[in-house]
Amino acid sequence: MLDLDKCIERLRKTEYLAEDELKALCDYVCGDIHGQFHDLLKLFETGGQVPSTNYIFMGDFVDRGFNSLEVFTLLMLLKARYPAHMTLLRGNHESRQITQVYGFYDECQRKYGNPNVWRYCTEVFDYLTLSVGPPAAALILEGWTLQAIIDGQVLCVHGGLSPDLRTLDQVRVIDRICEIPHEGPFCDLMWSDPEDIESWAVSPRGAGWLFGGRVVSEFNRINGLELVCRAHQLVQEGLKYMFPERSLVTVWSAPNYCYRCGNVASILSFSDNLERDVKYFTETEENASTIAPRAAVPYFL
Repeated sequence: MLDLDKCIERLRKTEYLAEDELKALCDYVCGDIHGQFHDLLKLFETGGQVPSTNYIFMGDFVDRGFNSLEVFTLLMLLKARYPAHMTLLRGNHESRQITQVYGFYDECQRKYGNPNVWRYCTEVFDYLTLSVGPPAAALILEGWTLQAIIDGQVLCVHGGLSPDLRTLDQVRVIDRICEIPHEGPFCDLMWSDPEDIESWAVSPRGAGWLFGGRVVSEFNRINGLELVCRAHQLVQEGLKYMFPERSLVTVWSAPNYCYRCGNVASILSFSDNLERDVKYFTETEENASTIAPRAAVPYFL
């Protein structure tokens, strides 16, 4: 049996677990930070430590940054130790295909000498519940499951909406124990983006859709929602509301993304009566001194 508290302390010191410990953790837990581990620690300093603060992470824990393994392991440990205080949503990078291109697979190979840990983690990606309803989730960031509901009024999802989904009940019946497909409603939840249009348009990403203000307004009305919270897109100012009703917000929690973008990061908090407060933070010294990769691989060439 893992000593979760000791494991958490080791991770805070940037000590990754042994392979057998990582396997035990993945078996124990079924359920955008992008590998920027020191910035994740600063996020907890900014928002409050678990379990005194409840968190929803809206996906994309891994890839691009150099410490995806430490990020994902710490979040799993916190989920295992404090399950009622951590909600982890699935993002488009929680995928076998994407992680083999954008860094997580190579990082696991480099640190363990084999792909076993990568396989353990990607198996966990598939076993994420579709819908949870925390009583008063405190902070919205990038994270797991396909969607989360805060007090029945705020939808949290990694990417966006889908033309094939009109109700939350339709989301809950999606078969999610699989690799993220290249099209369809599951794919759209992971990949879609809001845009200053009315309805739907083809996404330049090559997956998901662009959706407009009328789509969000109608979806919120049908499902009794006030707000859609999502991540997935870099926001230089850390947080951005869209559409006249401010019916959707993008929250970005990886400062100085890819060690070169110069953006700030944010966390969005909700009180018991759903009053909102934004907390901003910048990159750590470790982030600022890291040399960025020379080239980034674009999506879906």
